[in-house]
Amino acid sequence: MSTRALLPAFAATLLCAAMPSYSQQKPVNLPEGPGKEQVQALCSGCHGLNRVMNSGYPQAYWNTVMRMMINFGVAIPPDQINLVTDYLAKHRPEKPKPDANIINGPVKVAIREWQVPIPGSRPHDPLATRDGAIWYTGQMSNRLGRVDTKTGQVREYPLKSPLTAPHGLVEDGDGNIWFTGNQVAIIGKLDPRTGTVTEYKMPDPKARDPHSLAFAPDGMLFFTLQQSNMIGRLDSKSGEIKLVTSPTPRSRPYGIMVNSKGVPHVALFGTNKIARIDPKTMEIRDYALPDPRARPRRMAYGPNDMIYYADYPRGMLGRLDPESGNVTEWQSPGGPKSEPYGIVYTKGAVWYSESGTRPNTIVRFDPKSEQFQTWAIPSGGYIVRKMDVTPDGNPVIATSTINGVGLVEVK
Repeated sequence: MSTRALLPAFAATLLCAAMPSYSQQKPVNLPEGPGKEQVQALCSGCHGLNRVMNSGYPQAYWNTVMRMMINFGVAIPPDQINLVTDYLAKHRPEKPKPDANIINGPVKVAIREWQVPIPGSRPHDPLATRDGAIWYTGQMSNRLGRVDTKTGQVREYPLKSPLTAPHGLVEDGDGNIWFTGNQVAIIGKLDPRTGTVTEYKMPDPKARDPHSLAFAPDGMLFFTLQQSNMIGRLDSKSGEIKLVTSPTPRSRPYGIMVNSKGVPHVALFGTNKIARIDPKTMEIRDYALPDPRARPRRMAYGPNDMIYYADYPRGMLGRLDPESGNVTEWQSPGGPKSEPYGIVYTKGAVWYSESGTRPNTIVRFDPKSEQFQTWAIPSGGYIVRKMDVTPDGNPVIATSTINGVGLVEVK
């Protein structure tokens, strides 16, 4: 498939994720003003104008969107970028969001942030490697990047296939960086020493969109395919791939982890379930969460492999005991529309980000006291989709919409 053929679907997906299909059939009358003609011409080539006009972002976000489209091949003349951005920011401003609920507490942190070099890279997943660096997937720049947190120096590695759209990220025991190619149906491996990229293609054409991934202790790499409704396993030694389909239709397998016993769990973002995967047979067992509206997106293991999960649409933090099936929930400090997303467990607490508040927050939850503490992300955050933990226990983040990565240093 050509680069140009891939562009429309992915560009539309990023811009508008969940617009109803009927809206694309309705004519759009754009507001008058400088930039109208350019928006009409540029923004109707890959998707309906309804998708743009039903969106609402701050100016910096619209600028990032323009840069993302350029990275993916849309020919926007340089002298029109500001004109188009100004028009969209004026007529489609950011939609109302709940204010961040800042809760003071006993823990002190310092949040450090770095910008990645290419505008509109959309760093999706961060990875804290054993050498203390932070890696990221440049989803819209077709690169993986490495930030030296001591010097701030950034090195980027171009990928093999055009428009790979790298998404998930994980390190193996030899220091290789594995990633999912969300738009080209591959799992990739980067050797940082040489820059060599090896690609493992999905054996089934229905397996279109590798998403998130996690290693088991035996070297097996488990991964999700969200829209394909599949879960996969790759033998990192032989390259053999096994795929299974979720028994729940449209369950959207999303976040994935492997526990201390080598057993994977998957957040089924399209339904109110968390799945357990038999690592040998790939048999799937679902745990139904008590509220049918629950939609777990990302997860983290606590002590005794307890599963903490971010219930994105309900603004809840949840805990699932996989032995008993018992579920406990807490309202996130930002409320029902706080959209908790990236999450980790470290230093005796759950840490996660609220992506729906303004600004985005870092939240700490102490399971013993059941007390929350929160901090505003200095840059605003604008969607922390994934978090990771450094070898010394500090959370790391990627602020995808404002093109950065960050480190939460716990004092």
